[in-house]
Amino acid sequence: MLCFFKHENVLSALDILQPPHLDFFQEIYVITELLQSDLHKVIVSHQPLSSDHIKVFLYQILRGLKYLHSARILHRDIKPGNLLVNSNCVLKICDFGLARVEEPDSSKAMTQEVVTQYYRAPEILMGAKHYSAAVDVWSVGCIFGELLGRRILFQAQTPVQQLELITELLGTPSLEDMKYACEAAKTHMLRRPPKPPSLSALYTLSSQATHEVVHLLCQMLVFDPDKRISVTDALAHPYLDEGRLRYHSCMCKCCYTTASGMRQYTSEFETTAPHPFDDHWEKKLTSIQQVKVACRCASTHRARHSRVSPGKRVCITPTISRRKAAARPAQRHCIGRIKAVPLSRRP
Repeated sequence: MLCFFKHENVLSALDILQPPHLDFFQEIYVITELLQSDLHKVIVSHQPLSSDHIKVFLYQILRGLKYLHSARILHRDIKPGNLLVNSNCVLKICDFGLARVEEPDSSKAMTQEVVTQYYRAPEILMGAKHYSAAVDVWSVGCIFGELLGRRILFQAQTPVQQLELITELLGTPSLEDMKYACEAAKTHMLRRPPKPPSLSALYTLSSQATHEVVHLLCQMLVFDPDKRISVTDALAHPYLDEGRLRYHSCMCKCCYTTASGMRQYTSEFETTAPHPFDDHWEKKLTSIQQVKVACRCASTHRARHSRVSPGKRVCITPTISRRKAAARPAQRHCIGRIKAVPLSRRP
């Protein structure tokens, strides 16, 4: 999947180091671009975040997600710690350990224990057996609120408490809004005293919470995933016009400045994937030995056709076949201290 990605706001594999002899093959090393920090460290730091920072960060998150969703990929773990940031405020979505291809057949069950709890959409909290790309949009809405308030928007100890915090803001959902929930979750919600929505509380998040901000945030934080705004529609919201302009004026690689000093803009600001991601290669692997052979062949083929450019700063991340997925976050040891800087033209 990392080798498939070709987008400025999505972390991709630059190269894969050739594994040793097959008999001793325990891990492979994926080389990615090195970014100094992540959005979580930016949020908890004392660095002031201006309205321009928030607009540019939110624009890049949605821009990267539009690319992923066009490839039919659900990230399923969008959170500040999985959004890498460099000193120029360029952002890349990373950590695709929970990502999967969107399931078109609604009768097929999907994993429910996905997305870090604070950013988990209500349909997943209520036991939905099938969900869509709207779960990523909910996560972005939570991050948007966190950027404004500099604190986690819905921070609870358990999934039940998480749902309570959501209903305190959005109010008690109707049966139509809970159509994807399991029966036990519906029963639990109907037993609770009805709560009215209190969306006006969003204005207290920050002095930057204008009517335009709250309007977009309310469209992301919608209980019913079918009524939740899509990534494409969110990018078309007027609030992001300044973020788009600033990003493409001095931060992107898809636009360039001519010799006369004029900025030449690309014809398409938010690109999509050329075709959906095909996961048949992964699905046919049914044993560790098959994975080893396939990975060795793939890395050998890639080594012949791709090499990291000289002088490019990279991050080497081990992908360990026999370790539990829960141990993987500790491997990102290359992330340094965060110091957000004002948005400006890159040197």
